[in-house]
Amino acid sequence: MCGIIGIVAKSSVNQAIYDGLTVLQHRGQDAAGIVTCANERLYLRKDNGLVRDVFHTRHMLRLLGNMGIGHVRYPTAGCSSSAEAQPFYVNSPYGIALAHNGNLTNADTLKQDLFREDLRHINTNSDSEVLLNVFAHELQNMGKYNIDEKDIFSAVSGVYKRCQGAYAAVAMITGYGIVAFRDPQGIRPLIFGKRETEQGDEYMVASESVAIRALGFDVIRDVQPGEAIFIDLQGQFHAQQCAEKIDHNPCIFEYVYFARPDSIIDGISVYKARQRMGKVLARKILRLKPDHDIDVVIPIPDTSRTAALEVAKELKLKYREGFVKNRYIPRTFIMPGQSMRRKSVRQKLNAIDLEFKGKNVLLIDDSIVRGTTSKQIVQMARDAGAKSVYFASAAPPVRYPNVYGIDMPSVQELLAYNRTDEQIAHVIGANWLIYQDLDDLVKATRGKQGLVKFDTSCFSGEYVTGTVDQRYLDELERQRNDTAKYENDKEEGVEVIELHNSV
Repeated sequence: MCGIIGIVAKSSVNQAIYDGLTVLQHRGQDAAGIVTCANERLYLRKDNGLVRDVFHTRHMLRLLGNMGIGHVRYPTAGCSSSAEAQPFYVNSPYGIALAHNGNLTNADTLKQDLFREDLRHINTNSDSEVLLNVFAHELQNMGKYNIDEKDIFSAVSGVYKRCQGAYAAVAMITGYGIVAFRDPQGIRPLIFGKRETEQGDEYMVASESVAIRALGFDVIRDVQPGEAIFIDLQGQFHAQQCAEKIDHNPCIFEYVYFARPDSIIDGISVYKARQRMGKVLARKILRLKPDHDIDVVIPIPDTSRTAALEVAKELKLKYREGFVKNRYIPRTFIMPGQSMRRKSVRQKLNAIDLEFKGKNVLLIDDSIVRGTTSKQIVQMARDAGAKSVYFASAAPPVRYPNVYGIDMPSVQELLAYNRTDEQIAHVIGANWLIYQDLDDLVKATRGKQGLVKFDTSCFSGEYVTGTVDQRYLDELERQRNDTAKYENDKEEGVEVIELHNSV
């Protein structure tokens, strides 16, 4: 999961992109990058770290131009080396930089095709570099010295025919403008906005609406599944449906955890969706535990607060903030490596003993993935004096790998894999555990909107792209478990340039 942004403006965009990436920091805390364009030259700065740490004054002064794209990275594959920080760049044709959120499920096949048939070299393990080269090759096939929006949309159509999986991408073509496109299933979010100035119209595209509003743009709409938009250097907007077949299935985990509550994705308020999740979760608790002895409802900050408030309201119980969060510790779920997650939990949260002592406590979390934090938090509640600790998840059990850009690839590392609810409760140390039902989650997320389906693969094991088989999952397991990531991270700092023999 990553955050992307692109802006075409009438004045310098470096500060705006920086500010937008800061708003999207929750989507990725491993690396950040910005590339801008001025006088047909590209200016790039990217590195590991938070936005505030990657960009200093000396870097910002060198990011010249009225057009640029940015990226915050959350690693789901390979290592966390700065070599895989985005945006990526290729010089042919025209000079193209690209930032990507998602995961290509046929990246390995594409990489071979790019070398053997397209004569293009991939130098990292990132599928984003693969996506960039596929787009560049399709654009090069136009065989033109000058291109227009029709050529760009034709190239995106070629990308859709070749690339499988989830991808929301923004690309900057030197001397032409910015193009953004979203996979035919619309799994990953992408939205754009507009701002009118005295000099003319300015456009912005981003992963979430909150970034667009924060920068003073008016939200226009979501980029539709299979659609591409193009904003040229003059600020002219173009859009076209480029996929032959679309089937809208946005990722439901965006609403459960990843997106900010003040964002609206595909017309659905994330905040309202989480409120509804809390209501239906409370009704299940009443159905299964009508004679419960819960004294107080306590959220595990921050994402679960909205649902926990509704649970307390429906159960007619006290809601209390029992944990104080250290805001200078990043989100533990998106930290690379299990050891780092374990280390940060106690640093991130501290219990207020008065809210736990002698009470039967119901803890609410948005979801349980690996269970690392859940187990430690339950123990913290007991150490603070809780008489009984009950645990409720606003999402169903995560039993299957996510292959569309969320770091749930290794099924062996998922707490719910091959375990019953009672066994999971025992592992995390809770007196009892209640999960949300998948049907209730879908209904709560959908609300009154017309969306019928979501990507629920990590809960259901059903992959909406239809291209994921057991062989792929096994290979993903081998490449992306925490042990593999640890081994790869030991190589960090060594950028390898591989030379291939001719085929």
